[in-house]
Amino acid sequence: MRYRSRFNAAGGIADFWSEWKKPTPHRWPILGASLLMTGIVLGWLTQEVYYYPPQQPEVTYITTFAEGRSDEEIRQSNIENQRLKDEREAEEQRRLELRRDLYRAVGAASGLDVEEMEAEIRADEAAEAEAERQRLEEMFGETSGTQTDSE
Repeated sequence: MRYRSRFNAAGGIADFWSEWKKPTPHRWPILGASLLMTGIVLGWLTQEVYYYPPQQPEVTYITTFAEGRSDEEIRQSNIENQRLKDEREAEEQRRLELRRDLYRAVGAASGLDVEEMEAEIRADEAAEAEAERQRLEEMFGETSGTQTDSE
């Protein structure tokens, strides 16, 4: 029985009521502020925010090819694509060579030794290629030629 009387709220409520009945000038604002702060804290604690998982994207596979293509059609398509790629690369090389010719003409017109400059450029490119080859050899050990996956 002692346990039950120890936690009896009747005494606490009676004490509160006796204090509340006293005529203090600030009891209503204090009560309002107390209720407001309690309400804010309880409101903040009881809010639950749930973020829905994003929808799964709809996957669309390549639709530009006919669905039932044969191996021969695929092979012909690959050959045509390679031919177009080679043509683009050849056109790019042609434009690059034209640009180099223009630079050579400008260099010659301005009195520069174009052949010497080109020799320096070729020497620098060869030195860079050698440095890259040595770096790869140091990194992967000595290799003779190219290796395949089966080696």
